[in-house]
Amino acid sequence: MSQNVKVLCGSTNPVKIAAVKEAFEKYFPAVEVQGIKAPSGVPEQPVGKETFTGARNRAFHLLEINKEKNLGADFFVGIEGGISNEYGFWFAFGGVCIVDKEGREAYGTSPQFQLPQSIVNKLLAGIELGEVMDELQNEKNTKQRHGAVGYFSKDVINRRQLYVTGVLMAIIPLLNKDLFFNDDY
Repeated sequence: MSQNVKVLCGSTNPVKIAAVKEAFEKYFPAVEVQGIKAPSGVPEQPVGKETFTGARNRAFHLLEINKEKNLGADFFVGIEGGISNEYGFWFAFGGVCIVDKEGREAYGTSPQFQLPQSIVNKLLAGIELGEVMDELQNEKNTKQRHGAVGYFSKDVINRRQLYVTGVLMAIIPLLNKDLFFNDDY
């Protein structure tokens, strides 16, 4: 890709903004990312499909802000951290929705990592994973640093790296518009 792009990210969390920038820089020579707080419309700790709904809501909120304020952005990224039950085990992951300025939407996920049942119980009671991890580590705002994945992987992978992968997966349809948005193939 040979164009410069402006991307709105539906969060002011520096980890999410950095992940979006790093992912888009793999495809575009110059990337400007602006973080804007965007509502998810889902519970603080999304479960299953709520994760994608939250990411989608954030992305489309940004598209509307872009139109209202004439910000000139090309892409709108919503990232939502959620949990999902697969094969009887609970996993944490990032759901990502990217919308382009024409309104085409694309989805991806970060890798999933398994959570211990003791933590899942708190999440299912409505407590956000970031809060649970802060309590577990006796620290504050760990989700703006290494996140749960950093703790569980012993800092081999951090939250930014996890989200970079999710953003890279979500951009695939927008890089291959002829296959994903054309019924003629």
